Amino acid sequence: MGPQSDPFDGCRVVTVRGELDVTTVSAFARDLEHARHGTGRPFLVVDLSGVTFMDGSVLEPLCAAWNDCRGRGGWVRVVRTGRALNPVFRAMGLLERFPPYAHVQGAWRDVPADRAVADRPT
Repeated sequence: MGPQSDPFDGCRVVTVRGELDVTTVSAFARDLEHARHGTGRPFLVVDLSGVTFMDGSVLEPLCAAWNDCRGRGGWVRVVRTGRALNPVFRAMGLLERFPPYAHVQGAWRDVPADRAVADRPT
């Protein structure tokens, strides 16, 4: 884990790999807080594409990051591939708040995964 800064004009990226659950949520929450530190409009991409398991404990810090960023004129977008993490987001009614993005660049450009697939030439 750990935030990376400024890959896209001030956007911060927090990349997570492996299991994201009650045993790792405190490190995840610290990374999200660190990525939002400072002044200005925070733009944050949370890359969960490398997550193999996730439980609901991670949604509280993710929603806190969303509330903070939105309150300061920014946003939080989540990269998640496949449908493995959808049940956790669905159970809490957060599929619309956190639509899936296929990759960090798509999240930065606000091109959700379903739209990216639909826009591909055939």
